[in-house]
Amino acid sequence: MNDAHHDTHHGEHHAEHCRADVWLWRARFFKTRSMAARFVDEGRIRLTRAGSPDSRIDKPSRSLKAGDVLVFAIGGRLVNVRVLDCGERRGPATEARGLYEAVEG
Repeated sequence: MNDAHHDTHHGEHHAEHCRADVWLWRARFFKTRSMAARFVDEGRIRLTRAGSPDSRIDKPSRSLKAGDVLVFAIGGRLVNVRVLDCGERRGPATEARGLYEAVEG
Protein backbone atom coordinates (compact mmCIF):
# COMPACT_ATOMS: atom_id res chain seq x y z
CA MET A 1 0.00 0.00 0.00
CA ASN A 2 1.73 3.13 -1.22
CA ASP A 3 -0.13 5.72 0.83
CA ALA A 4 0.52 4.20 4.27
CA HIS A 5 3.08 6.89 5.09
CA HIS A 6 0.43 9.58 4.54
CA ASP A 7 -1.63 8.31 7.47
CA THR A 8 0.98 8.80 10.20
CA HIS A 9 -0.77 11.87 11.65
CA HIS A 10 -4.30 10.49 11.87
CA GLY A 11 -5.53 10.10 15.43
CA GLU A 12 -2.88 12.39 16.93
CA HIS A 13 -3.70 15.55 18.83
CA HIS A 14 -3.35 18.90 17.10
CA ALA A 15 0.21 20.12 16.81
CA GLU A 16 1.44 22.11 19.79
CA HIS A 17 3.39 24.49 17.56
CA CYS A 18 2.84 25.80 14.06
CA ARG A 19 4.48 28.26 11.72
CA ALA A 20 3.34 31.87 12.01
CA ASP A 21 2.50 32.15 8.30
CA VAL A 22 0.54 28.89 8.33
CA TRP A 23 -1.46 29.92 11.41
CA LEU A 24 -2.32 33.37 10.00
CA TRP A 25 -3.52 31.70 6.79
CA ARG A 26 -5.51 28.97 8.59
CA ALA A 27 -7.11 31.61 10.84
CA ARG A 28 -8.15 33.39 7.62
CA PHE A 29 -6.41 36.70 8.28
CA PHE A 30 -4.82 36.31 4.81
CA LYS A 31 -6.13 34.78 1.59
CA THR A 32 -2.85 33.05 0.78
CA ARG A 33 0.01 31.68 2.80
CA SER A 34 2.48 33.71 0.74
CA MET A 35 0.64 36.93 1.68
CA ALA A 36 0.87 35.92 5.34
CA ALA A 37 4.58 35.14 4.96
CA ARG A 38 5.25 38.53 3.36
CA PHE A 39 3.39 40.29 6.20
CA VAL A 40 5.48 38.42 8.78
CA ASP A 41 8.71 39.16 6.87
CA GLU A 42 7.92 42.88 7.15
CA GLY A 43 8.02 42.57 10.96
CA ARG A 44 4.46 43.82 11.39
CA ILE A 45 3.36 41.37 14.11
CA ARG A 46 4.12 41.71 17.82
CA LEU A 47 4.20 38.51 19.87
CA THR A 48 3.64 38.24 23.60
CA ARG A 49 4.39 34.85 25.14
CA ALA A 50 4.14 34.03 28.85
CA GLY A 51 7.58 34.14 30.46
CA SER A 52 9.21 35.93 27.51
CA PRO A 53 9.68 39.59 26.62
CA ASP A 54 7.50 41.02 23.85
CA SER A 55 9.06 40.58 20.44
CA ARG A 56 8.40 41.06 16.76
CA ILE A 57 7.85 38.00 14.62
CA ASP A 58 10.28 38.46 11.75
CA LYS A 59 10.33 35.02 10.10
CA PRO A 60 7.38 33.11 8.61
CA SER A 61 8.84 29.92 10.12
CA ARG A 62 8.67 31.32 13.68
CA SER A 63 6.58 28.91 15.74
CA LEU A 64 3.39 29.89 17.51
CA LYS A 65 1.65 27.97 20.26
CA ALA A 66 -1.58 28.15 22.24
CA GLY A 67 -1.55 31.09 24.63
CA ASP A 68 0.58 33.36 22.42
CA VAL A 69 -0.88 36.84 21.92
CA LEU A 70 -0.45 38.53 18.55
CA VAL A 71 -1.01 42.21 17.79
CA PHE A 72 -0.99 43.56 14.24
CA ALA A 73 -2.78 46.08 12.02
CA ILE A 74 -4.56 44.85 8.92
CA GLY A 75 -7.18 46.46 6.73
CA GLY A 76 -7.15 49.64 8.81
CA ARG A 77 -7.95 47.87 12.08
CA LEU A 78 -5.86 46.70 15.00
CA VAL A 79 -6.05 42.96 15.65
CA ASN A 80 -5.24 41.68 19.15
CA VAL A 81 -5.78 37.91 19.44
CA ARG A 82 -4.74 34.96 21.59
CA VAL A 83 -3.83 31.74 19.78
CA LEU A 84 -6.07 28.91 21.03
CA ASP A 85 -5.14 26.15 18.57
CA CYS A 86 -2.87 25.60 15.59
CA GLY A 87 -5.56 23.79 13.63
CA GLU A 88 -4.95 21.14 11.00
CA ARG A 89 -6.17 22.85 7.84
CA ARG A 90 -7.58 26.05 6.40
CA GLY A 91 -11.25 25.43 6.99
CA PRO A 92 -14.38 27.58 6.74
CA ALA A 93 -14.60 30.87 8.64
CA THR A 94 -16.50 29.25 11.51
CA GLU A 95 -13.66 26.77 12.02
CA ALA A 96 -11.01 29.49 11.65
CA ARG A 97 -12.60 31.54 14.46
CA GLY A 98 -11.99 28.62 16.80
CA LEU A 99 -8.23 29.08 16.40
CA TYR A 100 -8.17 32.37 18.33
CA GLU A 101 -9.99 34.68 20.71
CA ALA A 102 -10.04 38.45 20.82
CA VAL A 103 -7.99 40.09 23.58
CA GLU A 104 -9.31 43.27 25.13
CA GLY A 105 -6.96 46.20 25.60
